[in-house]
Amino acid sequence: MSSSSARFLSASEAARRLGVSAKALRLYEQRGLVTPTRTDAGWRSYGPGEMARGTEIVALRALGLSLAQVARVLQGDAAGLAPALAAHQALLEGRVRQLGGTIEKVRGLRADLARGQAPAAGELARLLQPAEGFCIAFELPWPWGGERFELRGIRPLNYIVGPLGSGKTQLAIRLAEAIPGAAFLGLDRFASPGAALAPAVAEALAWLVEDGATASDALVALLAGLMAEGPSALVVDLVEQGLDEATQQALIAHLRRRGPEGRPLFLLTRSCVILDLAAVDDEESIILCPANHSPPTLVAPYPGSAGYEAVATCLATPQVRARTQGVIAWRPEAA
Repeated sequence: MSSSSARFLSASEAARRLGVSAKALRLYEQRGLVTPTRTDAGWRSYGPGEMARGTEIVALRALGLSLAQVARVLQGDAAGLAPALAAHQALLEGRVRQLGGTIEKVRGLRADLARGQAPAAGELARLLQPAEGFCIAFELPWPWGGERFELRGIRPLNYIVGPLGSGKTQLAIRLAEAIPGAAFLGLDRFASPGAALAPAVAEALAWLVEDGATASDALVALLAGLMAEGPSALVVDLVEQGLDEATQQALIAHLRRRGPEGRPLFLLTRSCVILDLAAVDDEESIILCPANHSPPTLVAPYPGSAGYEAVATCLATPQVRARTQGVIAWRPEAA
């Protein structure tokens, strides 16, 4: 292979280097943001120019710009950058304040040591270890046998998956009951009558539509629930219900941009678009409800990890979900 050809990457290699999923890279291509070359065999190939363009796209997306806004910026219209940079500045300033507080604690400990006063038990451990977030524990409902379930270090974005009849809906409801101040967003959200959109919901809807989503009653009702003020956390039943593939892609990208400061979301899902295993990061977790009714477990998003294959088999494309919509698990009555 020549040195020049070695500079070109396959789609999977390009996605890995850019830190995005292969699906995201294909979406950028579909929207005309990046155009890979093709090999003689027809495979996509990304050279230095395409990778530089991809890096720009990833950076703009990280700032919270929609795909339509990204396209405009790449064409020379920077109007959408001002609010995005302002929001990013606010986020960085918040982290600086948090870091400043930690520095003050270190300074205080050093002053205590200079006076001959040793740190209290556990003080150094709390200082050096990152905050784990709040934790919950409760006894599991049916179909389990009352085993104790603990969830530590709850992430901003959490997925609940499992096959039909695994108890994932019961777990979701119990989570909403156990987390102080949390709310459960059930499927009855789709039956709510239409109403005037709150400004925040209208803004989010416009952003999603620019990102390729299809406006619908299902999407509006979901956004209204997700953006409701008050709950400390939200548990959402079948978040993808009523949403096509493009809308799901836009929605999950939008939810990921909330950052680590966003209130925890628990998304019950059967969609490989919502839960793209290749895109799960450190701010997300996967909770699997096994088919044999063993207690739910956390699954790492890596092939070969315990439970990974079970999670993968629970996820389906929107086309498959459409064929199985309305299929439910049932419990036979005791004789």
